[in-house]
Amino acid sequence: MKTHDFLLELGTEELPPKLLKKLSNALKDNLVAELKSLDLTMGEVKAFSTPRRLAVSIANLQSEQEDQLIERKGPAVGAPEKAIEGFSRSNGVDVSALEKQTLGDKEYYFFKSEKAGEKTKTLLPSAVETAINNIPITRAMQWGDLDYSFVRPVHWLVMLLDDVVVPASIMGLDSGNTTRGLRFTGEQSFEITHASQYQGLMKQKSDIEVDFDIRKEAIREQVNSVAKVNNAAAIIDESLLDEVCALVEYPKAFSGHFDEKFLAVPEEALISAMKSHQKYFHMIDGNGNLLPAFISVANIESSDLSVIINGNERVIRPRLADSEFFWEQDKAKRLEDRLVDLDKVLFMKSLGSMGDKAKRIEKLSGTIAGMISVDADSCARAGLLAKTDLLSEMVGEFADLQGVMGGYYAKNDGESDAVADAIKEHYQPRFAGDDLPSTPSGLVVAIADKLDTITGIYGIGQGPTGSKDPYALRRLALGLLRIFVEAKLELNLKALIEASLNLHTDSVDKTVSPKIYQFMMERLKAYYRDNKVDGNVFEAVLAVSPESPLDFHQRVEALNAFTQQSESASLIAANKRIANMLKDCESGVEVDATLLLEDSEIALFEATKAVSDQLSGQKDYQAIMTSLVGLKAVIDSFFDNVMVNAEDQDLRKARLALIGRVRALFLSVADISYLSS
Repeated sequence: MKTHDFLLELGTEELPPKLLKKLSNALKDNLVAELKSLDLTMGEVKAFSTPRRLAVSIANLQSEQEDQLIERKGPAVGAPEKAIEGFSRSNGVDVSALEKQTLGDKEYYFFKSEKAGEKTKTLLPSAVETAINNIPITRAMQWGDLDYSFVRPVHWLVMLLDDVVVPASIMGLDSGNTTRGLRFTGEQSFEITHASQYQGLMKQKSDIEVDFDIRKEAIREQVNSVAKVNNAAAIIDESLLDEVCALVEYPKAFSGHFDEKFLAVPEEALISAMKSHQKYFHMIDGNGNLLPAFISVANIESSDLSVIINGNERVIRPRLADSEFFWEQDKAKRLEDRLVDLDKVLFMKSLGSMGDKAKRIEKLSGTIAGMISVDADSCARAGLLAKTDLLSEMVGEFADLQGVMGGYYAKNDGESDAVADAIKEHYQPRFAGDDLPSTPSGLVVAIADKLDTITGIYGIGQGPTGSKDPYALRRLALGLLRIFVEAKLELNLKALIEASLNLHTDSVDKTVSPKIYQFMMERLKAYYRDNKVDGNVFEAVLAVSPESPLDFHQRVEALNAFTQQSESASLIAANKRIANMLKDCESGVEVDATLLLEDSEIALFEATKAVSDQLSGQKDYQAIMTSLVGLKAVIDSFFDNVMVNAEDQDLRKARLALIGRVRALFLSVADISYLSS
């Protein structure tokens, strides 16, 4: 069948940079879904986006629908005449036009008709309009006196099937083949001659790279090149790079400088001012020190670049001066003196003030520190002061610096390094893939802070439900679990949940500990799923209810290694068989070895006793599993040669107790019978 190349371009005023990729992907996905619902096949689909346009190109789009055979089943032959006539009338034909067909032992009337497929060109306007209307937009705009709405006002619409315009009227725009270039340079409008030439023509006519990812990499290359000229390295934050790419169609990177005196301000504050206010990339020297310079990306190529550089240098100066002012102002008041003001800041209704939260973190930090042999006084002090920088001028301006600035202010106040570092790091990890706290005190306070929030919000009945998680508890829980596992902290999670709940007031339900533990286990399962661990391995370990996430993790690692061994399949099957046989039996029954008769069962008894003695008190689960794998031969021999359910009741009891011992040995790591599913 004949195919065409199709192009859709929607021209707009400048789109929100943080939403550009999302809008672009939504338009592409929606359009593909609409065309598939019309039974149209297609080749490669590409999404393009710049600050002023969203576009989709489709290669080899089917030129028309296939003809469709319509077949409807009606009443049985011999049914009342009115029923048959009603069926024929509903299909717009006479009874004589109906066909008869046998189904089973009955004959039925059928209406059959062939519907000619429609031309793709006639289907596209409706499909495009629906695709645009289905883009998820939180705050839509209306413009002029029109009834249409979109994320930004729209100004032009291109719809081409090969080189032919697809006639359509969408959001008050008539489709055409004319697009727009840059606002102030080059050809500001020109025709697209063929749908397949869109990307190349935009580059040729206006030097606009419409492919977001290609443009992004070009910006990265330019930024790195400018840094090299400055004998420096550019620090490229991926989210900032995405935002800059969404702000420019014709990127031209350049560097500027600022007064070295500002380097006396903590570098995080300077970097935050450059990134959040001006979308600048910062540079560092060979020793990793921040340089008094920045890299910006213009949306135009200037014949006199110095004008743009001077303008940007003038703009950044007052921003950095503000940071300098905040720094000096904040240092004048000790963190300890801000504690009284924390009592006036609400943490959450029913959970008290931020001051109340600080006191809970103080106590919980001291408790946790004692469990892992970290200085409890430093951790408690850091926990008490951890939230005080929320009242500082700097954090009021740059919320992303909370914790970081607290660490600087603590050092300025003469607090110990352990206290300052813990305050600085206690929000970590802030997001998936973020670094963990690097100091013992930082780890302790991070655990206390996250746990206090989770237990408190769960305790007032506001835990996550379904897809709703308004307080980001899932993210907090995952960060907490990462600390336990990746920092290798041996801590009893159930005991910590109880300890945290008991620090809350009576407005918090203290009986929700099991629910919180279950919630944490669900997040741990998600953690392992993201790390490609078989769900059955997780369930096998969960079945033995380890109380420490680190202990849980070590069992998972041991089980993962076990499943890679050739002997594992036989041992898993044997454990499943044993679990079924012991379903209704009392556990922990001693084996009466004097009753054992067969060589195979005596050998199993002696082997399990030797392994049991060897593994007593052992916590190296990989070593345990290695020892248990060594039982394979005697377990196989036992089941090959011994009838467990012997007629003699005492013998049967002894044999069941023997296989119960086998099961208990494996349960010291996990219930590997779960691996059989």
